[in-house]
Amino acid sequence: MGGPLLKSIWHAFTALDEDHRGKVSKSQLKVLSHNLCTVMKVPHDPVALEEHFKDDNEGPLSNHGYMPYLSRFILDKVSDFDILEFNKMCWTLCYRKNISPQQLLISNDDAFKVWCIFNFLSEDKYPLVIIAEEIEYFLRKLTDAMANTWSEDRFTEYKLELSGNKNCLTAWELIELVGVHFFSKSLNCQTLSMGINEVFQELILDILKQGYMTKKGHKRKNWTERWFVLRPHSLSYYVCEDLVEIKGTIALDSDCCVESLPDRDTKKCLFIIKCSDKSFEISASDKKKKQEWIQAVQTCIQLRRLGLPSPHREARLRRRELRQRQQVEEDDLAHRMKQLQAANDNKQRELEAMRKKMGEAAAKASIEEERRRKTELDLQDRYRLDLEREKMVRQQMEEQVAQKSIELEQYLQRVRELEGMYHQLEEALEDERQAKQDEEAMRKLQARLLEEEAAKRAELEQMHLQQQRALSQTRAEKQELVAEQLVKERDLQAAMQQLERLEKERHGALEQYEVVTRKLERAANQTKTWKDKVAKHEGLVRLIQPGPKGPQRMTNWGPASFTDAELEMRKRSWQASKNQGSQGL
Repeated sequence: MGGPLLKSIWHAFTALDEDHRGKVSKSQLKVLSHNLCTVMKVPHDPVALEEHFKDDNEGPLSNHGYMPYLSRFILDKVSDFDILEFNKMCWTLCYRKNISPQQLLISNDDAFKVWCIFNFLSEDKYPLVIIAEEIEYFLRKLTDAMANTWSEDRFTEYKLELSGNKNCLTAWELIELVGVHFFSKSLNCQTLSMGINEVFQELILDILKQGYMTKKGHKRKNWTERWFVLRPHSLSYYVCEDLVEIKGTIALDSDCCVESLPDRDTKKCLFIIKCSDKSFEISASDKKKKQEWIQAVQTCIQLRRLGLPSPHREARLRRRELRQRQQVEEDDLAHRMKQLQAANDNKQRELEAMRKKMGEAAAKASIEEERRRKTELDLQDRYRLDLEREKMVRQQMEEQVAQKSIELEQYLQRVRELEGMYHQLEEALEDERQAKQDEEAMRKLQARLLEEEAAKRAELEQMHLQQQRALSQTRAEKQELVAEQLVKERDLQAAMQQLERLEKERHGALEQYEVVTRKLERAANQTKTWKDKVAKHEGLVRLIQPGPKGPQRMTNWGPASFTDAELEMRKRSWQASKNQGSQGL
């Protein structure tokens, strides 16, 4: 909480600094401290300021000197107070000295809301300013709240103009931006005021969503229309949208959940919020509103579970972290550029030193070249005299060499003739030696061929004998195979004849079996007819006699139709007829 509070207090402190020296008198700070303690519900000790600064005899106090007292005696004792009333008190101290309400096209209340938004979006360093990125974020949200279309080209032009100055704005410049130009000249003041109020409620009051819905009562079970306001930690409902009379608050914690309910006869677009102690049934105006409210409540519950702040505060932290990373990267790049520039300067100095050394070396080289040229001229004169003398000596030597050359040529001619004769003699000797070697090789080759021919002839004779024996054996085996084949053919013909005979016998046996089967079926039918007649006849003529004391026997003709003796006689008769039939088959 210290950051936003310190920004508002900084504005009030700066407003008391009329000379713009960065310092405020102790009497003014006493009044400011008393007002802060009153608004923040902290007991005020007027002597504490004097006691705290009794060793400071320099007169007015700076902001850095006042902050330790503020943190120790006021901010550390704060428990619960109205942050909106606190901001209004600080606003009252500073706004009249920085802006003229007559020049603004928006109300004082709207200017106060823009001032609060500035404190929320400004950087955490003093003096307070808001950078271009946060200005664009605020203006975009304001445009969306007014249901207008964002003009990227228009803001780009403004950003170029802003970057030409200082690329940031103070709180009062931001109020003039919204209340004097950029928005207010082309829009209805009422529409602009509504947009500022909506952005203020979201960013400052943490109102994520609000609107009318119908809620079911817990006692009378009646349905009543309420104005619902969703914040990161609660869902409150009021009598109407002026937020004066609150009817209840639903605390949203990690144990809560929200679910959709099916439509009923009288209520539609229903959903329920389940808490640990009770549940709340709510009806939205349409399906789209229902889905929006369910998703918004689920987002708040998820944020509570993850321990995260509201979405816009989380987005602000991410933007600041990104800017800090970019600033670190830019500082690192600037540091490396400085290092490269220093290295480049060193290289330039080294090149300049090398250039000077090369100039000095060139001057020395020119002097040395002049000295060398003079020396060469002297040497050329001496060489010329020496050459003339050497020329005369060379002519004499050439004449002698020519004479010696003629003699040498004659001697060499004789040597070449002797060498030719010597080479011819060596060639003749080499031809003779080669002829002897060829003759010896041919003799050895003929002897080896004769030996090989004798071995081949012996091998061929052996092979001829083996072939003769193999032919004899093959003829004998062929005769045996022919005889064996004739025997097998005769056996095969006999087997075929026997198979045909067996086939005819099998057909005859099958025909006899069919005849016997038909006879057996006729005999079985006649036996059944006879048994039925006998049973009928005996059942009619047999006298009814008392049965045995034991259990009655069951037969196909009813209980106790035959005695055991009669049944045994019938069984023997049936067995005898069956045996006769089997013998007949």
